[in-house]
Amino acid sequence: MTTPALPQRRTLLLGLLATGSLPLLQGCFPIVATGVGAGAAMVSDRRTSGAYVEDEAIEWKIKSRIAERFGDSAHVNVTSYNRIVLLTGEAPNEASRSALDGIASGVENVTGLVNEVAVGPNSSLSARANDTLITSNVKARFVDAQRFSAHNVKVVTEANVVFLLGLVTRAEADAAAEIASTSKGVRKVVRVFEYISDDEARRLDNRLGTAERK
Repeated sequence: MTTPALPQRRTLLLGLLATGSLPLLQGCFPIVATGVGAGAAMVSDRRTSGAYVEDEAIEWKIKSRIAERFGDSAHVNVTSYNRIVLLTGEAPNEASRSALDGIASGVENVTGLVNEVAVGPNSSLSARANDTLITSNVKARFVDAQRFSAHNVKVVTEANVVFLLGLVTRAEADAAAEIASTSKGVRKVVRVFEYISDDEARRLDNRLGTAERK
């Protein structure tokens, strides 16, 4: 297995740290979504810049509406990728869990919804920290394996279950799922991918390469 160049690994790790800080800034969405960090991330993302910004807005709106409705009685993580929303976490009862569907699907520009929220008490801080560690480890292993660009796969972990999102080919999806499933602490892998052809992947990557050279 070839070890990636240090600058690439360092860039990824810094990105993971930055991602971990986003919840602290969720009340300042316009700044986060249009800042320098977001612009740099868009350059290496297969989503269009419009979809990227819309995903940030979708997440912020859904989180705000869930907080208004449930307060601290539910712990729900919201991830939007290319306008497809993934909900993970815990809700106090089935009625609350079902209500999340209406909240999320009622937000403008949402085109798909995957509700993986479990019914039960909110997870502990230590459990959430462990999930964060698993996510970081899976992303690092993506970089080490060098079988696809780690930028193309978003990783979300909840209760030791890893959810994978992204615009990927079947081969990239299989490689990502294999690496994630063999990572330490992972109980299960769930694919929430949007599949594209090899030709489409090349077209998108060539577009990104052109943007990076400008």
